[in-house]
Amino acid sequence: MKEIKADNYSIWIGEKSISKLDVSKYSKIGILVDENTKEFCLPLLSKIKKSIVIEIKSAEENKNIDSCNLIWEALSQNSFDRNSLLINLGGGVIGDMGGFCASTYKRGIDFIQIPTSLLAMVDASVGGKLGIDFNGLKNHVGLFSNPKSVIINPKFLETLAENELKSGFAEVVKHALITDKNLWNHLKNSNLLDLDWEEIIETSVQIKNKIVMSDLKEKGERKKLNFGHTFGHAIESYYLQKGTPILHGEAIFMGIILESELSSLSVSEKNDIKNYILSNFSLPYTPSKSNLLNFLRNDKKNFEEKINFSLLEGIGNCTINNLFSEDEL
Repeated sequence: MKEIKADNYSIWIGEKSISKLDVSKYSKIGILVDENTKEFCLPLLSKIKKSIVIEIKSAEENKNIDSCNLIWEALSQNSFDRNSLLINLGGGVIGDMGGFCASTYKRGIDFIQIPTSLLAMVDASVGGKLGIDFNGLKNHVGLFSNPKSVIINPKFLETLAENELKSGFAEVVKHALITDKNLWNHLKNSNLLDLDWEEIIETSVQIKNKIVMSDLKEKGERKKLNFGHTFGHAIESYYLQKGTPILHGEAIFMGIILESELSSLSVSEKNDIKNYILSNFSLPYTPSKSNLLNFLRNDKKNFEEKINFSLLEGIGNCTINNLFSEDEL
């Protein structure tokens, strides 16, 4: 079992990480699940006595204020006080929304993240970014708030469909492209399903945590983690608005391709990235930039009415605050 020290909490990685789940001091304990984690993952927490299970519907289209109302209502009806705990057992939607609800309920109760998807393990559960979608805009309402701990058990990956596993891998690829050329070369020369997942998770979490620790509130260095996400979030919002939501990782892979084209990369590097993604991952069609403009205009990173990108200056080297007007795109 590996411990990675974050800002004021620990990230535990390994099949025995659940042993670090300490709930002894809390007056009440809630476990937030969706229909999938209730069936496949909740049994692992069966030793937690007198816990209250709160179930919401899975998928990004349910990461909204209506679902928050259900969570807050359940906490209130069960008389959760400020000495209570919410355990978020699920993927990125559960972690983002559960953390947001815990951090705003009675001005904040403790929460623990137990990510069950690769996406949540390597990205969403680390760094204290929480929030929900609002009026079709991705992560438009939220805050920064740290969990008491993050517990990552790679065994949960066995519960995932292959498309969910591949979706989460988009964040692993992003981490390699922005910081580590050697990791990128390792990934592109490996068979996805033959990778040592615990090793990949640990490496990816260390990359993200190092960046987050240098810039907790995203004033500078942490913006590098947005590579692929400006176009990616716009694409995700486009499909949500159409009523045909796609996986987060699918949108991010498309965003990585588009933002690589904007980056100061050689033609061979751009082709390398594009060919690797398209040959290993099945993606929906990429909307035209004109269809994405309204979402790009509302991106929370924008500055002086220009769209703000984090872009590559070579594999393993990312720059921030690259501003483009709509016409330049």
